[in-house]
Amino acid sequence: MLVDTGANVTLLRTDLAQKLKEKLIYTGPNISLKTATGEKTEIRGKLDASIECGSRKFHHRIYVADVTDPCILGLDFLKKFNFTVDLEKNEIRTGGEEIPLFSASVQHSKLCSVLVRKRTIIPARSECLIQGIPEAPGQFRYAVTDFPSQVSQKGVLVAATLVDLEMEVIPVRVLNLNNKPKILDKGDVIATCEPVVDIVARPQEFSGAQHLQSTLENLQILNEEQRIAVRKLLNEFQDLFSICDADVGRCNMTQHRINTGDHPPIKQYPRRLPLARKEEAEHLVQEMVDNGIIEESSGPWASPIVLVKKKDGSTRFCVDYRKLNEITKKDSYPLPRIDDTLDALNGSQWFTTLDLKSGYWQVEVRPEDREKTAFTTGQGLWQFKVMPFGLCNAPATFERLMETVLRGLSSEACLVYLDGIIIVGRTFEEHLNNLRKVFQRLQKANLKLSPKKCRFFQKEVTYLGHVISAEGVKTDPGKIKAVVDWPRPDKIHDLRSFLGLCTYYRRFVKSFSTIARPLHKLTEAKSNFNWTDECEKSFNSLKQALTSSPILTYPRTDKDFILDTDASNEGIGAVLSQNTGNEERVIAYFSKSLGKPERNYCVTRKELLAIVKSIEHFHHYLYGRKFLLRTDHASLRWLLNFKEPEGQIARWIQRLQEYDFEIQHRKGTSHGNADALSRRPCKKSCKQCTNAEKKFGMERDISVKVVTTTTVDPWSSCEIQKAQLEDPAIKPILEKKLNSAERPSWQEIAPESPATKRYWALWDSLHLKDGVLYRKWESDDGNSCRWQLILPKSRIPEVLRETHDSASGGHFGVMKTLSKTRERFYWDRLRADVENWCRECHACGAQKGP
Repeated sequence: MLVDTGANVTLLRTDLAQKLKEKLIYTGPNISLKTATGEKTEIRGKLDASIECGSRKFHHRIYVADVTDPCILGLDFLKKFNFTVDLEKNEIRTGGEEIPLFSASVQHSKLCSVLVRKRTIIPARSECLIQGIPEAPGQFRYAVTDFPSQVSQKGVLVAATLVDLEMEVIPVRVLNLNNKPKILDKGDVIATCEPVVDIVARPQEFSGAQHLQSTLENLQILNEEQRIAVRKLLNEFQDLFSICDADVGRCNMTQHRINTGDHPPIKQYPRRLPLARKEEAEHLVQEMVDNGIIEESSGPWASPIVLVKKKDGSTRFCVDYRKLNEITKKDSYPLPRIDDTLDALNGSQWFTTLDLKSGYWQVEVRPEDREKTAFTTGQGLWQFKVMPFGLCNAPATFERLMETVLRGLSSEACLVYLDGIIIVGRTFEEHLNNLRKVFQRLQKANLKLSPKKCRFFQKEVTYLGHVISAEGVKTDPGKIKAVVDWPRPDKIHDLRSFLGLCTYYRRFVKSFSTIARPLHKLTEAKSNFNWTDECEKSFNSLKQALTSSPILTYPRTDKDFILDTDASNEGIGAVLSQNTGNEERVIAYFSKSLGKPERNYCVTRKELLAIVKSIEHFHHYLYGRKFLLRTDHASLRWLLNFKEPEGQIARWIQRLQEYDFEIQHRKGTSHGNADALSRRPCKKSCKQCTNAEKKFGMERDISVKVVTTTTVDPWSSCEIQKAQLEDPAIKPILEKKLNSAERPSWQEIAPESPATKRYWALWDSLHLKDGVLYRKWESDDGNSCRWQLILPKSRIPEVLRETHDSASGGHFGVMKTLSKTRERFYWDRLRADVENWCRECHACGAQKGP
């Protein structure tokens, strides 16, 4: 800011005024200024703004013009607020406050542009640190970066940062406000540097308007004295809080170990990425390099990457560690008992919950194990210096770390369970003191917190699936919400679903048959569905029984959890339970109605959705411990063996990688608890409900018919692979797929038949499942996919008899038969074969007549 006693008015440079455009009043082109050199400069606008000088703010009219200096304080400002200019002491004074002045030389008035060092992609609605270089280095050393107006007009903002121009590279923090990625080419002007005459250190003050704003927004219950005390504490430990995504701590108390024993290194080839996504991957890799997250690797290990699109349009960089996790020896670090943890909270009046910023990235990987985390994008091999997401033993490492950091603090001060820290206190002063102790421990360990996720000085919090308050510990209503909110059945189908759940736990309900008798009678009635007062009483009594002891029990960490999941066309459901003695006891229920897009999923994807959502819902119980997952569908085995996950499947795999579970198939007839919750009727406001299930049952129909006629299943993987290898069109492709993931060259495939060449053209869509060749088909919106078996020529008649001639086929026309066949199968010239089959069908011809 320039103080100029020769300027009659106070001026602001045009590009800076753009930041205050809502206050800017544009003026006509007939107003101009005369500069010291006699030249005329046009006034572009005016605004009323606050100018901060020293510790005071002054409200004043400012004019906007294309001047060199950012802001010029003119004589009008100095006179209006009684400023005294003392050139002998190099200061200006007002109201008894002395504000130092520094001489501005010609070189200090110049600006220096910052150019993009190399082509960079900024993801949509994301903030990142990019590398810049000064256009004309050597003019001055220290400067503050700002953004030129042409950059801000593109929706890209640059943070003001103090930089040293003697450094080879200038870090520039940019923010992309657009909904699409922005490309900055090498040599683009991304910022300007304004010289800094002097750097004066000033005491840091906590500002609720900056990165710790979220920590104060919920403190209305405090009085002014208490609020000041909290502000003082947060100000003292403000370095403990992360100010951006790149600002994560680096813990010095433990390192993550990956114990693979004597198993030889696993090296997987990189997966093909589209050109645009490859550039995005390279950008994300460079960002992690710049932030010290990864480093170059020269080891023998390699895992493929997965780029996962988040809901906000940005991309999450993930590594598929499934193969590595399979050979990693599991860490059986004991977790605290949930009931003991909750009991220790009784008697507390104040509660604070803390959340670490990117907690895993604050834990280093042991140097000798880093090569095992290696991944490749096709452009070099990289390894993680810190603990990446997706490693199976990460939860145990994290729990061990947090217990080490907080060791010695009594349970009356704080408790930790995996990634959740809760601080308690009987009085405000005690709670404040306990919080200080925890802050000191975290600071000593060099850990950082996420201010947005911390909740300070609360009277009631949700922790480990329970509501904690001064009144004690009570069950989270969400645990039993699925049953409590069960709508009154209005048809027999819905009533039978409810009774199915009740019957599963009938041994815990005293006089179950007597209580449920009115409802059972209603399902037997041949007359109209008549809901009586007696039925209402029975219905409410059973709901009460299902949501209270002895069915609902306290979770025990010395017992394994059991998660039952199921899906129907209306919704998904789950029951979390444990074996107590010889009986299963419920911990909590979960149920969710499906939205319109979800109801269009195929059966397999609905089952997968139920699994993923249920595990997420019960995260605080299942994270960090082994559990049994029971489902009446083989969907999860398919998911975990998926070769090249993309989109939704990639997100689901990434979520499940950190959980340790054993899968058990359970027939639907013995799956009544979760099955009933998935078939709970939607509320009346849900108009999109439909009873039409997706037509994915053909595979089941065929297998049943074949099994009943022969002892060797001709549709087993072994028999299908054998038939594919006997097919001259399929054999060359299958053999090459079995030997290598690399697509063969045209020279290799040129001698083959036209049918083989057409299969070769589909190479990227062809995948192996249990050694059998399948084609993956996805809808344009990505909401549904199909696995189509590449059908050998010898099996075509059998399939067409099933899809067209059989009772379930219905002798439909070409289009319906084609659609039904494509649900499960694909082969060369499929359409022509279907057309010929329908045309030559005698039954269809007889119906049409001569």
